[in-house]
Amino acid sequence: QVQLAESGGGSVQAGGSLRLSCVASGNNYPTRSMAWFRQAPGQEREGVANILFISERTYYLDSVKGRFTISQDDAKNTVYLQMDSLKPEDTAMYYCAAGRGRLESLGTTDDYDYWGQGTQVTVSS
Repeated sequence: QVQLAESGGGSVQAGGSLRLSCVASGNNYPTRSMAWFRQAPGQEREGVANILFISERTYYLDSVKGRFTISQDDAKNTVYLQMDSLKPEDTAMYYCAAGRGRLESLGTTDDYDYWGQGTQVTVSS
C-alpha cells in the first residue's frame, strides 16, 4: 500500500505562486507514475500534470502548460507541483495520485490506484 500526503495549498491573488508537495510512504515499489489532479465544485476531477518515474517524462493539462511544473525528489519520496501565474480558474481541491500501470499520457482517474486527501488552492482576482 502507498499513502500520499499533500501540503502547500492556500489562498493567493491572481498572478501569484504556490508549491504543492506530495509525500509518498509505504511500499512505493509498484508505482510507476505520480500525478496531480484537481476538482472544482460541481466539476469532474481532471488531471493537471503527471511524471513517469523511469523515463521522467511529464505531461500537462493544456491550460496549465508554461505555468505549472511537476518534479520529483526521489530521496524524499516527494513530488512537487510548482504553480506560477495562477488564475482564478485554477481554484480547486488538488489531489496527489500514484499509479501502478504504464502510461504514455496524463491519464484519467481510472489510471491511478492511490490518492491523497487533497489540499485546497484558492486564487482570487
